[in-house]
Amino acid sequence: MAKMVNIPYGEIEIGATATFSKTLTEEDIVLFAKTSGDVNPVHLNDEYAQTTPFKGRIAHGMWSAGLISAGLATVMPGPGTVYLGQNLSFRRPVMLGDELTVNLKVLDKDDKKRFVTVETIVVNQDGKTVVQGEAQVMVPAEKIEIDVPELPDITIS
Repeated sequence: MAKMVNIPYGEIEIGATATFSKTLTEEDIVLFAKTSGDVNPVHLNDEYAQTTPFKGRIAHGMWSAGLISAGLATVMPGPGTVYLGQNLSFRRPVMLGDELTVNLKVLDKDDKKRFVTVETIVVNQDGKTVVQGEAQVMVPAEKIEIDVPELPDITIS
């Protein structure tokens, strides 16, 4: 089974970088709409979405932001990280089939609280920024190694 390993607070260095990538699928959009309750037609209705400035369906902005959370929780700092806050700016739409890469860079550390500030920039397959901001996270002091959970198959009907 695959493992996830964190970077404990004492090993996190200012300037450290990491990435996390995922391609947006139809299933992602539908599941996000179902779990969040956000059924805005710009995400789900092809006919309506063609009338918008985007000329097609787009991902929920918070789906893209959720990838930042995934990167922080699974890559850097990794398991055990607690998300404390995030500022975000949505720069351009994300379309079905877009491959997004989250670029994380450690900007600052607060030794008293074990807080880390991380630059969060999400780019598409063309290298264009779709989301940018900064996150603040609390990082575990100890090393954590844990199995990557197997998620169930989900059928959309």
